[in-house]
Amino acid sequence: MAIEAGDTVVIEYIGRFPDGSVFDTSRYEVAEEHGLVEAQDADPDDYSSLSFKVGDEEVIEGLEQGVIGLETGDTETLTIPPEEGYGAFDDEKVREYDPEVFEGMVGQPPEVGLHVHAENGLHGDVTAVTDDAVEIDFNHELAGRTLEFEVEILDTW
Repeated sequence: MAIEAGDTVVIEYIGRFPDGSVFDTSRYEVAEEHGLVEAQDADPDDYSSLSFKVGDEEVIEGLEQGVIGLETGDTETLTIPPEEGYGAFDDEKVREYDPEVFEGMVGQPPEVGLHVHAENGLHGDVTAVTDDAVEIDFNHELAGRTLEFEVEILDTW
């Protein structure tokens, strides 16, 4: 039977950007092949199928809507625009802080690539550091990006 709102689905997936580069997957061998496995002793069990209930907003809208109408055993490539994924890139979510204030808040010197957790619950990445300012981007790392998900429907109920 075709998947509809309210159904629970179990999928395997490979997330790619339009240029073909892989950013996420449920398959260990794909993660390993594309350099997503960080530790040499990474556990293949860390990569597993994804289950979610359609309509409960547990996954991005484009993925949730994209499985509707599919059936167990189907494979499909879904192209998801930013507005159905992680939203548009918002310039207002890029903020600057005085380097001394930053170090006092975070407890370590600023460094490009450092991931920080703000008191208001936001997460961000340091994107630039100068003598006068530390720039932090609080956008989701996939904001503003078109995403492609190759999905295989393993089960539904």
